[in-house]
Amino acid sequence: MSEYTIIYFPVRGRCAAMRMLLADQGQVWKEEVIGMDQWSDGVLKKTCLFGQLPKFKDGDFVLFQSNAILRYLARKHDLYGKGDKEGAQIDMANAGVEDLRIKYAILIYKDYDTGKEDFIKTLPPALKPFEDLLAKNNGGKDFLVGSKISFADYNLVDLLSNFEVLSPGCLKATPLLKAYVNRVLSRPKLKAYLESDAHKKVPINGNGKQ
Repeated sequence: MSEYTIIYFPVRGRCAAMRMLLADQGQVWKEEVIGMDQWSDGVLKKTCLFGQLPKFKDGDFVLFQSNAILRYLARKHDLYGKGDKEGAQIDMANAGVEDLRIKYAILIYKDYDTGKEDFIKTLPPALKPFEDLLAKNNGGKDFLVGSKISFADYNLVDLLSNFEVLSPGCLKATPLLKAYVNRVLSRPKLKAYLESDAHKKVPINGNGKQ
C-alpha cells in the first residue's frame, strides 16, 4: 500500500476533497499539520514549488497543486472514467468546480461581510450546470460522469457541503444535486470518516468564516 502524506494547514480547505477520496477508497494517509508560525518563518515555503500548500507525498514522490494531486490519486485508484471521452468530461466538470471554488474563496477571505448575500443569490444559476450534467447521466441517479464516482465528484460534493453550511437549504432549487450529495455522503467509508474527529474537529476555512 502506498504511503501517502498530506502536508497542509489545520483546515479542510484545499485538502478536503483529497481526504474524502482517500477515505472512500479505503486508503491510509498521514497528516503533517503546519502552523502559521512554522509557515511564516519561510523555510518550508521555500521548498514548495509554487510557494503554496498543500504538499503531497506518495513515498518519495512529491506533488503540489490540489487539482494535480486529485488527478494523480484518480489515476491510481481508477477514478477517472472509462476512456478518453469520460476523462475529458470529468476534467470539464472539475474545471467548473474550480471556477466556483475560487469565487467561494474570494467571498470567504475578502468579501464575506459585504458579499455573502449576493453570493448566495447567485448560487442557483451557478449550480444549474451541475444539475444539468446529472440530469443527462441516467436521470441523475449516478454521478457527474458515467456510473462510477470520480475525483470531480469528491471535489464538487465537498464544495456543495460548504455551501450548505454557508446557506442551509441552498440545494433545494437543485433537487438532483441535493439527492446526489446525500448519496455520496452516505457511502459507508466516507460517512465514517466525515463523522470522525479527524474531519469534524478541523475547521472549513483558515479565518473561521464559513
